[in-house]
Amino acid sequence: MSVGPGRDAIDDVLAQLYGELQPVHWTVGHPWSLGGPDPLEGVSAYPRTDPVPHWHYIGYGMSELGEKEWDDPAVSGWGFEFTFRLAGDPEAAQAPIWPAHFLQNLARYVFQSGKWFEPGHTIKANGPLAADRPDSAIQAVGFVTDPELGAIPTPNGRVAFLQIVGLTMTEYQASLGGKLLALLDGLAPRLPLFVTDIDRESLVAAPKPQAQWPRWGGGLRGRA
Repeated sequence: MSVGPGRDAIDDVLAQLYGELQPVHWTVGHPWSLGGPDPLEGVSAYPRTDPVPHWHYIGYGMSELGEKEWDDPAVSGWGFEFTFRLAGDPEAAQAPIWPAHFLQNLARYVFQSGKWFEPGHTIKANGPLAADRPDSAIQAVGFVTDPELGAIPTPNGRVAFLQIVGLTMTEYQASLGGKLLALLDGLAPRLPLFVTDIDRESLVAAPKPQAQWPRWGGGLRGRA
C-alpha cells in the first residue's frame, strides 16, 4: 500500500479509536493508481466486542493517500472512504472477506461512472449482500456518516468516512425519497452503530395492500 500524508491521516484517526489493536488487512497487488482494476489499495477489518460483536471494515483508496493530485484543495479525492460493520465473532481466526470485495465493487462503480455516494443515498444489490447466504433478507444498502469516525481534515483535504448499512427490501422501499437518515434514526436503538447483521429480519413491516373497491360496468340505476 502506498505511503503518504493521506494514509497517515486515516491511520492516525484509527489509532485514536483502536490504539495498538492490529486489524486484519487485505491489499491488492496492482491498484487503480498503477493501471490496475481495483480502486481500493487495501481494506482493514478491526475486531469489536462493543456495543455488539462485529468487524469494522475501512477502505483505503477513495481519497488521496499519497501526495495531493486532485484540483480541489478542500477535498481529498472523492472526499470519502468506505466503512462497513458486519455482525460476527471478533475472535474468529479470520474476518469474512466478502465485505472487502463489496467495498471494492462500490469503489469500482464510482471510479468508472463518475457518480459518488453521500449520506442518505441508497442502492439495491443484485441479490443478498453475502453471496454465500442466498436466504439473507439484506439485499440493499444505505449510506450514513460512520458514527465513530465522522470526517477528518487531512493534508490533502477533507475525508468523510461513509458507512454502508445493510437494508432489507422493505427498509429500502421505506427509505426512498430521501427518507433514509430519518428511518435509520428511528431504527438506531435496534441497530447499534448501524452494524449490518445479514441474519436479521426486516425492522420495517411490509405495507398493507390497499382495499380495492368493486368496479361497476355502468352507471348506478334506480328502479322507476
